[in-house]
Amino acid sequence: MSGAFRLPSGGRIDRSRPVRFTFDGRDCRGFAGDTLASALLAEGRHLIGRSFKYHRPRGFLSAGSDEPNALVGVGRDEAHYTPNLRATQVELYDGLVAESQNRWPSLDLDVGGINNLLAPLLPAGFYYKTFMWPKKAWTSFYEPKIRAAAGLGRSPGAADADRYTQHYAHCEVLVVGGGPAGLAAALAASDSGQRVVLCDEQAEFGGSLLSERQAMIEGLPAAEWAGQAAAELAARANVTLLTRTTAFGYFPHNMIGLCERVTDHLGVADPRLPRERLWQLRAREVVICAGAHERPIVFPDNDRPGILLAEAGRTYVNRYAVQPGTRAVVFTATDSAYRAALDLRAAGIKVAAIADLRPEANGPWPTMARKAGIDVRTGTSVTGTSGRLRIRQAQLAPIRADGSVGTSEPVACDLLLMSGGFTPSVHLFSQSRGKLAWNANLGAYLPDVSVEAERSAGACRGVYGLEAVLADGFAQGAAAARAAGGTTSPVRGLAVKATDCGHDASSARRPTAAIACSPRPSSTGRTTSPPRTSSLPPARASSRSSTSSATRRPAWPPTRARPRT
Repeated sequence: MSGAFRLPSGGRIDRSRPVRFTFDGRDCRGFAGDTLASALLAEGRHLIGRSFKYHRPRGFLSAGSDEPNALVGVGRDEAHYTPNLRATQVELYDGLVAESQNRWPSLDLDVGGINNLLAPLLPAGFYYKTFMWPKKAWTSFYEPKIRAAAGLGRSPGAADADRYTQHYAHCEVLVVGGGPAGLAAALAASDSGQRVVLCDEQAEFGGSLLSERQAMIEGLPAAEWAGQAAAELAARANVTLLTRTTAFGYFPHNMIGLCERVTDHLGVADPRLPRERLWQLRAREVVICAGAHERPIVFPDNDRPGILLAEAGRTYVNRYAVQPGTRAVVFTATDSAYRAALDLRAAGIKVAAIADLRPEANGPWPTMARKAGIDVRTGTSVTGTSGRLRIRQAQLAPIRADGSVGTSEPVACDLLLMSGGFTPSVHLFSQSRGKLAWNANLGAYLPDVSVEAERSAGACRGVYGLEAVLADGFAQGAAAARAAGGTTSPVRGLAVKATDCGHDASSARRPTAAIACSPRPSSTGRTTSPPRTSSLPPARASSRSSTSSATRRPAWPPTRARPRT
């Protein structure tokens, strides 16, 4: 075993390849396939950092590149040291040396934590109005002390010893994102025989499919189908696969900037290889399959270690075989978090309660949770948490019909999963100068009018449900190939059993409001009204119609809009 909280079976880690690493000078163990985050959770480490101003304890929130808290420094020496890496993105290798940041003398006992007690005396920008005399003391004393107490990470003490290169490339179709929509789009586009590039920021293709426990595609487990699809693409001479590659910029005339991490996952790298490779890739057509980000829920003290997003909890349990806690509370505004609760229960984790902001929850997942014996409390909010270095208790309170909050009940827990719905990832589309449109049904902005020769597919344009996402990926990939001048075969269909309920409705991921916010008692005992179930019709998990403004595209080459005067 690599840690006391490692599940005895399951996951996509290679248990035959143990890995040794150090964190803050302490020897730890993991397995090949772990990230630094999953390995530390398996060791029982939830406290990973401190907030930059008040030095409040910080733990893991997510399991991917959107992690805001788990920033660490990695490097065997100063010449190879890199600060502010996300532990959720650092792949484990033998001999890895990592350290926490923004703490002194240690992570568990941080003297800077006194700032949290002095918070009323430390308003924003106070140092610009306070330390004004004597003048010379600002540069010699005040500023160095303030800088040492704030900020994140430290600069390396030696020149960078690594090598970096750049590469220029062209293709007919570029697919950004290797999840279910991206794999489907790449398969459809490559059927035309045109040059296709598929890139993804993770170490393997599959995206959310790698964290599925029961979803089946074409009679195969979802993760196995993803591996088979990636192998099929790798066997095609017209396809280039780029893992560990982030699309960071969309430039005019379909120039995409890609950053490929070539050797960061290797303990001892070939000196002939660069550490990173900058790709400047020009594509005739781009298919963006960037997925969606889960939303947190706003409630008092929602930043304690041990509070994670629901999908992150599923990922650590199903993909990395890690037990992120022993007794959990799930706080949600959607049906999707019920899947996380059931996955936790299947892994042997006690689910003390599910607090649902909605007055009713009668979908297939809530029904399954009730049948499993989980305490489901609708119309209930989390009004606070307690615990010093990790959550130890959550306060659950009923929400009355008038929006006020009833008497809270303490529920012991060392893990709290939350889900306020999902926000489509439209960053790259926005960089392309595309125009967004507000979708009140989903409570999110979606791609609307394209400027470049691109199209979005899957969750990043509001299509939810595994079957619908795969169908949309195939359709958009084939359309991109045709637009690039190729001919494609009819869009294939897949037999998908997305859940053991037989389906995965788009409404399971639709939030009750644009921002899920827990009601908080005021000094008068009143609260703002909590989010309620939307009265709008269910979101359609299908492609945009041909008459939708989302498909309009100006003539090529694009012309810039004239600035307003």
